[in-house]
Amino acid sequence: MDRRLRRTLIDYAYTVVGSAITALAIALFTNPAQIAPGGVSGIGTILYHCFGIDVGLSIFVLSLPIFLLGMKLFGKMYGLKSLVGTALLSLFTSMWTMIFGYDGILDYSHEMALWLSCLYGGVLSGIGIGLVMKGGSNTGGTDILALVMARFMHITTGTSLMVIDGIIIAASAFIFSIESALYAIIVAYITTLVLDKVVLSMGTGYAKSVYIISERLDEIGDYILTELDRSGTVIPARGLYTKEDKPMLMTVLPNQSISRLTSTVHEIDEKAFMIITDTHHVLGEGFTPISKMVDRAHSDVTQERDG
Repeated sequence: MDRRLRRTLIDYAYTVVGSAITALAIALFTNPAQIAPGGVSGIGTILYHCFGIDVGLSIFVLSLPIFLLGMKLFGKMYGLKSLVGTALLSLFTSMWTMIFGYDGILDYSHEMALWLSCLYGGVLSGIGIGLVMKGGSNTGGTDILALVMARFMHITTGTSLMVIDGIIIAASAFIFSIESALYAIIVAYITTLVLDKVVLSMGTGYAKSVYIISERLDEIGDYILTELDRSGTVIPARGLYTKEDKPMLMTVLPNQSISRLTSTVHEIDEKAFMIITDTHHVLGEGFTPISKMVDRAHSDVTQERDG
């Protein structure tokens, strides 16, 4: 089987399985418990309990205009992967709801059911979203909105996502109850913890710096440029023992892209030499804006003077 086709099939397998697991968390736990932990699925939960609209349908309809915006700003490939993730999440959410019903599988006359919904909803969401991200895809929705905010408001994607989810959770406090919003925060926290374990399985840190020495460096570089949509720098290097001059490729990637790169490098050149290190601050396009770090440095200096 062609290497690229095999990699594509594996990526989509991650996306399908991850979407199914994420939808399971929504249909069986968070939606029946009236917990809206952010995201388009959180809005879908609110719409279902207010107007009886199917959650899966809401996810797709709400994500469609956001998907079109993402395709325009970030390219057709990113938009296509977002559409696939969104469509699968919507489909699986509706499917699980048809199988198990809108009331889920727990008896909410018992208070413990809410805590179980928080736990299992958060764990399954973290696992599912992590697998989708490992496949190089996403479930669209507020993820794309967060990227748009990060680009035009000069804030990090994480901060943007926190603001959007915070608004949705705050809305659930007014529509459902303050207790429901507090449960939603717990679900979001558990999801983040589990997501870190799944996506950052090769270590912790904000991103990864990767150094590669290979006889087939051009092929690896082409993969990074075309498939991962990232760039890099080729650095002249010399072996300490062999005294041979060889080029070394250095690139910085988000954590979720590391597993794909590692697998592909192994397929291209089994004898390739790779060094992967944690990188906690990456400044520039695609990562944290340099202006944000400059503002933070000025703030620190001001605080020291005031102190």
